[in-house]
Amino acid sequence: MVSRRTDEEHRVATVLELFFDLCFVVAVAQAAAGLHHAISEDHIADGVVSYLLVFFAVWWAWMNFTWFASAYDTDDIAYRLTTLVQIVGALVFAAGVPRAMDDRDFAVITLGYVIMRLAMVTQWLRASRSDPEHRTACVRYATGVAIVQVGWVARLALDQPWDMVGFAVLVVAELSVPIYAERTSMTNWHPRHIAERYGLFTIIVLGESVAAATVAIQKALDDDVSLADVATVAGGGILTVFAMWWLYFAKDAASLLTSKVWAFVWGYGHYFVFGSAAAVGAGLEINVDRASGETHIGDVAAAASVTIPVAVFLLAMWVLHWSPLHAGRWHQSLAPGGAAAVLLATFSPAPVLVTGLLMTALVVATTVATRRAVATLDS
Repeated sequence: MVSRRTDEEHRVATVLELFFDLCFVVAVAQAAAGLHHAISEDHIADGVVSYLLVFFAVWWAWMNFTWFASAYDTDDIAYRLTTLVQIVGALVFAAGVPRAMDDRDFAVITLGYVIMRLAMVTQWLRASRSDPEHRTACVRYATGVAIVQVGWVARLALDQPWDMVGFAVLVVAELSVPIYAERTSMTNWHPRHIAERYGLFTIIVLGESVAAATVAIQKALDDDVSLADVATVAGGGILTVFAMWWLYFAKDAASLLTSKVWAFVWGYGHYFVFGSAAAVGAGLEINVDRASGETHIGDVAAAASVTIPVAVFLLAMWVLHWSPLHAGRWHQSLAPGGAAAVLLATFSPAPVLVTGLLMTALVVATTVATRRAVATLDS
């Protein structure tokens, strides 16, 4: 398992990585479904907290595999089998998400998470034997990940509120392992491969949101809900998701990954990108339920279930993709200004449609601003 070159030409995502993503999105869908049901039943605080906790585990396991694969994807039998074990862990995790979100029973998702993470320990140990240059980093990864998994299992014995304290401590520990491991010698990763992998997962998560909203709309039509109400949510939702896709891919992410520090910031910051993208789907379902009269929340809360995650997505894009490349105050203000406008749309008569129109306007504005900036540089 020799470390791959960072300047390797034509480095693209493999079919195994795509299969890995599709299996992982099952857990994402379960988390979004749990958020949808919790908010619809007016258990907003519990639902949001549980969603953030569950989504962290999904995102972190996915991200660790992605960066490891960028460095050590040998695509041999051992690598494939270990990756398939991780997929099994993801499916076990997904099966436990409803228990975790509804009953705060974290036993099954902890089992699935530990399976995924111990598979990564095996991968890191294998890499340590084959890559002397990065052996210290590989051993630190394997050791750190293994120790933290002991903590996750031990956390199951804690009662509330200490289980949440334990969760916070373990999250810090998980996030610290790569920082500690990479201090001596940074493992290789391919900027374009990483950018493509993150982009593909963003597409899959957005697609899951569209699929979830489509099912909700179908159910509403079967229940003879007002066509105007359904069309408003559907039209605004489609415009919003399309705009999110457009804005994410408006910049060349690979050109941003030029330093170790920014790579960590960019990689970690995608928790908010992925989490908000999946939450938008749940919000669209909630607004369809609201139109059907099947929720226990008011209009403002239902609207906020869409507008807040959209605003979070815009702010994440501003920090991760736009700010490093933009010059000029007017251009810099588009994302935070758009996020503020979307939040104000919460109180409009048709919040989902207004959000979609605002996002469309933001796409137009950023496209025009980008072209003007390029023209200025060329001149």
